Amino acid sequence: MALTQIPDEGMSMSEDNLRELLARVHEHLAKAGPIDQDSRALLATLVRDIERTLHRGGEDAVAKAAESAPRLEALAVQLEAQHPALVQVLRQFIDLLAKAGI
Repeated sequence: MALTQIPDEGMSMSEDNLRELLARVHEHLAKAGPIDQDSRALLATLVRDIERTLHRGGEDAVAKAAESAPRLEALAVQLEAQHPALVQVLRQFIDLLAKAGI
């Protein structure tokens, strides 16, 4: 599922960056090869939740999206050895979430 949404005019740079990184997560996930079903489902759920939060917008959308960072980090640790490219993008996304959520 690729992101095709055009960013809103009033979107903050953090939201724009998050959307860009989400698109990269989707790309790497599509190319990642076999990922165990539970990890793939968890990642899909987390990404979908973040996308919904950003789509709703509002002043605290990025901060709400940042609440997913700990679960993303735990998943990145599980996937690190077998999917380093995907994990690299996940970690960039996690870093941006952490910075934006402050």
